[in-house]
Amino acid sequence: MELPQAAEEPSGRAPDSVAGIAARSLPSVVTLHVSGAAESGTGTGFVLDDRGHILTNNHVVEPAGADGEISVTFQSGDTAEATVVGRDSGYDLAVVKVSGVGGLRPMPLGNSDNVRVGDPVVAIGAPFDLEGTVTSGIISAKERPITSGGGSGDGSDLSYVDALQTDAPINPGNSGGPLLDSRARVIGINSAIRSADDGAGSGSGQAGSIGLGFAIPVNQAKRVAEELINTGRATHPVIGVTLDMGYAGDGARVGAKAGDGGPAVTEGGPGDRAGIRAGDVITEVDGRRIHSGDELIVKTRAHRPGDRLELTVKRDGREKNVSLVLGSSDGG
Repeated sequence: MELPQAAEEPSGRAPDSVAGIAARSLPSVVTLHVSGAAESGTGTGFVLDDRGHILTNNHVVEPAGADGEISVTFQSGDTAEATVVGRDSGYDLAVVKVSGVGGLRPMPLGNSDNVRVGDPVVAIGAPFDLEGTVTSGIISAKERPITSGGGSGDGSDLSYVDALQTDAPINPGNSGGPLLDSRARVIGINSAIRSADDGAGSGSGQAGSIGLGFAIPVNQAKRVAEELINTGRATHPVIGVTLDMGYAGDGARVGAKAGDGGPAVTEGGPGDRAGIRAGDVITEVDGRRIHSGDELIVKTRAHRPGDRLELTVKRDGREKNVSLVLGSSDGG
């Protein structure tokens, strides 16, 4: 007896199908195994250029510390040791570099400004150390203000992202991997998930995907990656004010003083030149309402130093519009 079965079919797939996108992109995606003195972990990255630079999340490489090890595994199964070129916790991005590896296939970068809600996307990564895993979905929202990290206790490792939201299944281990458009171009770096266990937006949790994943827009990641490669550090755009992060009202309130006891509005800074004062509540950025200090930081970080920002400021019950040019500070 012989059971009926479909005959062999051509193995090729349409370039814009999920299978076609995966076939083109998988050789450019790597799995990172990171080990340090106190912890270890797995994450994803992708090849930026033929010089060996690989982009991933800061929280992926952070466990290595100053003297840990980072091992990169390619789709071929080949492995190589990597060193950190630069990393930035505020953007949750890091660049590592491998040496002596030939045949690198850089992944093309798209433009996240072109992304629209409902666009199809493909995510590639190593969820739960299952390398080369491909999932698909759509962009389910844009400009989601997401904060993650904060494990240090003092807030110094918090990242702020004006994220792309996707329902493509993303799980621990996908962090640092590419979110691709229908032409196999990177439009985001998968960085955080909303988990069913505790609702924390952290890619390091162990709960499974519930269809809420968040990616750093590639336009922001490109700028940060270039700065990390060129100088080892990334710059952060700043308004030059200290916020009252305990403020429970709507908007972002400028504090009474800075953490070091100095003025909350930096003398001569962008906010000072625009007339912002201690106690002012910032309610809008570029015409969009913001509801907290975290949202103001997210919206600011989505820009570059030197960009102009239009703010709506509430003082003594009255609102006024102010315009300022963002300053710059070194990242950490």
